Amino acid sequence: MDKQKFYTNKRNIIILAVICCMLWGSAYPAVKWGYEFFNIKADDIASKFIFAGYRFALAGIIVLIYQIILNKNIFDFKLQEYKQMFMLGIVNTTIQYIFFYVGLSYTTGVRGSIINGTGTFMSIILAHFIYNNDKISFNKVIGCIIGFSGVVLVNLNGAGALNGAFNIMGEGFILVSTCAFAVGSIYSKHITQKMDASIVTGYQLLIGGVLLTVLGYAFGGKLVGFNFKSTTLLIYMALLSSVAFVIWTQLFKFNKVGKIAVFNFLVPVFGTLLSGIFLKENIFDFKILIALILVCTGIYLVNRTKESE
Repeated sequence: MDKQKFYTNKRNIIILAVICCMLWGSAYPAVKWGYEFFNIKADDIASKFIFAGYRFALAGIIVLIYQIILNKNIFDFKLQEYKQMFMLGIVNTTIQYIFFYVGLSYTTGVRGSIINGTGTFMSIILAHFIYNNDKISFNKVIGCIIGFSGVVLVNLNGAGALNGAFNIMGEGFILVSTCAFAVGSIYSKHITQKMDASIVTGYQLLIGGVLLTVLGYAFGGKLVGFNFKSTTLLIYMALLSSVAFVIWTQLFKFNKVGKIAVFNFLVPVFGTLLSGIFLKENIFDFKILIALILVCTGIYLVNRTKESE
């Protein structure tokens, strides 16, 4: 089947986007396990950089090796194209996760997750000004608001969860991370129009991961506790990143930004659900079902937008 037809088929879009969100959602409990297995303390940001760096660099290597197995030339690029992939790696991986990890250490997981959910809005707003065929519509606005309300709902953990003043180092940094993700997504769509999306993804992850690792060691971080269990977890996290990012980049390449970006609202819902299952937390909460319904309604409304809009 033609690649463009495959990634623009409505049923395939839903299946593939949900798979990506489930994989990213599974990273919630996996990261918590990783901190435990590698003895990374909550305030040890430098070691978190190394942990993330190993994960993404390995993911990039996996993607590029797979492209070689498919008989693709992963070195057939001009200098300008290498520069573009390097920039994408910095923005979409290094900068995004530097600000995310630092920000999360200065705010609550609830507030961080909710602010992180605004990335969908940013992607859709940027697409409105960049692409003539991807303008903001009434359906997109209402769909995003409903979907975002699901993200807020699934993160409400009782009274006081959202109390407190806005902290530049906390919520501010998470907002910068979210902006980096939105900008990176748009830039990825731009450069993959002329380059192989899977190879671009491989380089993005490898470059971003290496830079995170170098920064982590430069600031005194370390990664200890390698054994079968911790190494297996790290390999799984690399695999989920490689699969999810490759699929997501292909979806962004062949579809309108808003049509795909709205699925991001599913990530915290799956994250909460999977954390409950694997970390043995209470998941029998009615709000998770309501949140899932709200997010799915939002996705439906955004994708119900007429092609002419």
